Amino acid sequence: MNPFRRISYWFASHENRVLYASLMAGSMAVVFSMVVLWSGDTFSAKVRWTMTVLIMGFWLGFAFSARERVVSPLRTLANLLEAMHEGDYSIRGRGARQDDALGEVMIQLNAIGTTLRAQRLGAVEATALLTKVMEEIEVALFTFDDQERLKLVNRAAERLLALPAARLLGRTATELGLDEFLHSEASETIARSFPGSAGRWGIRRTSFRESGLPHTLLVVADLTRALREEELQAWQRLVRVLGHELNNSLTPIKSIAGSLAQLLNRQPRADDWEDDMKDGLSVIASRSESLSRFIGAYSRLAKLPRPVLAPVELFRLIHRVANLETRVPVKVHNGPAITLQADADQLEQMLINLVRNAVDASKETGGGVSVTWETEGLMATVLVLDEGLGLSNTANLFVPFFTTKPGGSGIGLVLSRQIAEAHGGTLTLANRTDVRGCQARLQLPL
Repeated sequence: MNPFRRISYWFASHENRVLYASLMAGSMAVVFSMVVLWSGDTFSAKVRWTMTVLIMGFWLGFAFSARERVVSPLRTLANLLEAMHEGDYSIRGRGARQDDALGEVMIQLNAIGTTLRAQRLGAVEATALLTKVMEEIEVALFTFDDQERLKLVNRAAERLLALPAARLLGRTATELGLDEFLHSEASETIARSFPGSAGRWGIRRTSFRESGLPHTLLVVADLTRALREEELQAWQRLVRVLGHELNNSLTPIKSIAGSLAQLLNRQPRADDWEDDMKDGLSVIASRSESLSRFIGAYSRLAKLPRPVLAPVELFRLIHRVANLETRVPVKVHNGPAITLQADADQLEQMLINLVRNAVDASKETGGGVSVTWETEGLMATVLVLDEGLGLSNTANLFVPFFTTKPGGSGIGLVLSRQIAEAHGGTLTLANRTDVRGCQARLQLPL
């Protein structure tokens, strides 16, 4: 190595610079002592050499001592930082005092170690809890990296694909047959057969970042059991409603038909038997027509088409619906200018049903009906207010074919709620708190 480079390297280290500074600090006193000691004939040779050795020894000794006093704490700090870097937060530095600059550094470093230890313990416990939850839940979880390779999988996912994690990790989504879910809609429900099970599945996909790289979390939930339970409950409710309505129509038809058969078999027949026959047949025709209307209402409820979305100006739509009602004047309190992406025909039919119900309720008390709208966050809220008697039975409002109005079909509110939910919104009914009456609250996404 070049001598000049070697000397430069020697002075570049911190401890050697401290030693050099210490030597330079005492050099003037040493030089002066040597000049006084060796000039003239005041001291003997023995004294001169003895004092020279003592002066040089103390000078070098104190210089190296100063070097060690500076270097030793720095090495201690380096060891503490290295231990933290290796994940050992149990080591603490000694000499932590408030009245000392180096002691304050030790205090702060020990505090950092305590904080990191607590954070690491919390992270370890949180990771253990997350791992335990992932292993126990009955939902299949898959994590893919930016190359669509599987990085994490839980037990439910192992059962779904009928393979252990050791044979799944590192394989691509294409090899596992899951690539279609990584490029389809973020949320969907499908019917699919996997190696470990078959049925209807809810697919959810979301993205996150780990170490700065994009990852994808894929959740596959088995909906078969839940859908079957809901389907069974729906069938049970439907059978009860159908049975009730059919019995209401078929029971009088059967009774009247039996009476008419007895009338025809009676000999001699009564003088007014033709009038009785006409009345009986009229009742049978009336009940049959009622039953036909019921079946037609059920068909409309079951065949609601998917909405065809297009821009709809809420101002024009509400004013058009209000002008269709002629029994009671409908007051419209204008709100902000809003344009929705909605099916205008379905939305108009829903508002017609809500306004008609409000008018029917207000006619009983001679009250009024009003409609207004506003925005709440990312939702448009339409309020239909009446001054009727209010709601007495809120539990069955959205039960199909339940009605409190004579001659009502019981599907208006059900259809209205289906239309609202098909548009990603909600429909609720509640009694008003300011005055007597009911409030229909329709919320639709902007």
